[in-house]
Amino acid sequence: MTRPGIRLVVGAWDDLRHDASSIRQAVFVHEQSVPLELEYDAADAISLHAVAYDADGTPLGTGRLLPDGHIGRMAVHRHGRGLGVGGAILDALIDEARRRGHGRLLLHAQTRAQAFYETRGFQAEGDEFLEAGIVHVLMSLRLDDRAPDLSAEPPAGAA
Repeated sequence: MTRPGIRLVVGAWDDLRHDASSIRQAVFVHEQSVPLELEYDAADAISLHAVAYDADGTPLGTGRLLPDGHIGRMAVHRHGRGLGVGGAILDALIDEARRRGHGRLLLHAQTRAQAFYETRGFQAEGDEFLEAGIVHVLMSLRLDDRAPDLSAEPPAGAA
């Protein structure tokens, strides 16, 4: 459950780029040493983005939903952790995926975040792998039992 005063905005990259970028740079580039050139890709422009803000309008967390049903770039700024921000963002992206008719979602989870995704029903598939120098695992969530299986290998840059 998110803390009162947390506001979630879902929209296009053009509208949320500044705030989503500030969070991703703080978390991925600065904290986790992901090279800047690996952090941004062409999928940003075609994805749905979610950004959570505190009561003062400070961006706290972000994530994206690609048109093919991959969730990625989930990040919560250090000062927003422990407030339910990540769960609220993930829930919003899952809800939007359902509205868009996705039958199955995929994501690359950092292994230290695997338990978080499991709380929302995601299940690990396959072996661990390195992405941007960080150990990840492929996880999936079936939204519709009638949906066809997607490839176990998401497209490059889907995280």
